[in-house]
Amino acid sequence: MLNERILSIQNELQIAEIESEEMLETFRLTYLSKNGVIQALFKEMGSVPPESRAEMGQKMNALKTLAQEKFQQAKSKLEGVQSDSFRAADDISIPADPTPAGSLHPLSITHRDIKQIFYRLGFTIADGPELEDDFHNFTALNFPPDHPARDMQDTFFVRKSERPDEDDLVLRTHTSPVQIRLLQKTKPPVRAIMPGRVFRNESVTAKSYFQFHQVEGLYIDRHVTMAALIDTLVKFVKMMYGNDVKYQVRPSFFPFTEPSIEMDIWWGDKNSGKWLEILGAGMVDPNVLQAVNIDPEEFSGYAFGMGVDRIALLRYGMDDIRTLYENDIRFLEQFPL
Repeated sequence: MLNERILSIQNELQIAEIESEEMLETFRLTYLSKNGVIQALFKEMGSVPPESRAEMGQKMNALKTLAQEKFQQAKSKLEGVQSDSFRAADDISIPADPTPAGSLHPLSITHRDIKQIFYRLGFTIADGPELEDDFHNFTALNFPPDHPARDMQDTFFVRKSERPDEDDLVLRTHTSPVQIRLLQKTKPPVRAIMPGRVFRNESVTAKSYFQFHQVEGLYIDRHVTMAALIDTLVKFVKMMYGNDVKYQVRPSFFPFTEPSIEMDIWWGDKNSGKWLEILGAGMVDPNVLQAVNIDPEEFSGYAFGMGVDRIALLRYGMDDIRTLYENDIRFLEQFPL
């Protein structure tokens, strides 16, 4: 009985005609799926006498191979007909298959735009290591070992040295160390920005993260003034946010600049908006110039630092910094190339 059914299915396969995608799928479901007729035959092997099982198994395997070959031949034929009917040589107006395009991260877009603005303002770009020694990260920037300003920054210490001739190693808390390294190997005039990641031992919240991005700037030359600094910052915010941006400059304190200022922009409408700080700046402290062997009597300069993450949040109307680091493809797809 089982042998007769195998012969019957074999005859069906030999005469079966497959002329469309629908017929191909019907063939697969009928003969090759888990619920198909060939799989049903294998389930009946338990009723075959032991002495006949080897012979019957060979016949079933041959039947299954025949069905698979029939399926592949029909599939290849259909694919060939399909490709022949859509050749570009026949109709060059047919558009090319779409190529999936990636996107730029909003932090990358903001970084790029900030750098382009400062290129236009005459700045170059400098870079430095993310793992810094205490001298470049603190001491040369007017942070002596017992200075209370060190408490302003919660530091990730990679190595706390017990030897007086060996510096602590830290994950840089700002990109200002790049300014020190630049001034150690380049004599004034110097006009550069320093973009990069920085790290601080802070709790992760909607407004803070243990890593973020900064762009710091430095201009050292003869007769540099606070007026030149404010003029540069005003040009920057107008080029970043538009000529109608509302801004204010107010006094502040940083160990490495004196005097120091912060710049805020007005975010929101006239009634429900608020001032948001986007950068700190000031005239480079004479102690910083002396630490890199530049005469503060001859040269002066200004420095500024801005948080790229904060600028990106304000620019795109986001309210949670963690969104920038979650790598959610649904979020990233909103920022096309």
